[in-house]
Amino acid sequence: MRLYAQTPARRTRQMVADLIAVAVIAAVVKFALVVHDAIMLLAEPGRKAQSAGDSLSDGLDDAGNAASKVPFVGDSLKKPLQSAAGAATDLSDAGQSLEHLVGRVATLTALALVVLSVAFVLVLWLPPRVRWIRRSATTRRLLDAPGGTDLLALRALTGKQRDLVAVPVPPGGLADAWRRGDQQVIADLSMVTLRQAGLRP
Repeated sequence: MRLYAQTPARRTRQMVADLIAVAVIAAVVKFALVVHDAIMLLAEPGRKAQSAGDSLSDGLDDAGNAASKVPFVGDSLKKPLQSAAGAATDLSDAGQSLEHLVGRVATLTALALVVLSVAFVLVLWLPPRVRWIRRSATTRRLLDAPGGTDLLALRALTGKQRDLVAVPVPPGGLADAWRRGDQQVIADLSMVTLRQAGLRP
């Protein structure tokens, strides 16, 4: 199986198309990462709320533990401090939830950008490449098969007429010469088909 044509012009076009496809995919991945990072900036308030809530909760817990040691009123002092510590924990949990939500949105957005863009590039780039690979393999098999040169010559005769301009026309025309089995005409016509496929004998 041949991935690139043997003729320089077609091979260059194929390589340029491949490089463009790879460059576009790389650019899309880089852009998706930039978008991900930009969305993750929205998680900063959540991180700060979580950090502040954790610090406040720890401080109030320590204060409640210290207040519980006060004789006679320790338990009474400890309860409101524990309630405030619980509220601080809720604030920390809310900040963590916001951070996780923003992280999921950032990841899904980046993934959607990559998947959709890569799918679009592949739809434009992959089918022509696969068609050429299959066509070149079929043409090569025909050339190697018995009577394959005749079939390639026939394909040239039934193809685009402008490709036949470079073929010397014998008396009676190309089709008549092909029917007579003129080996030079058959070789010239098969070369046309090979060139169309980007192959060489």
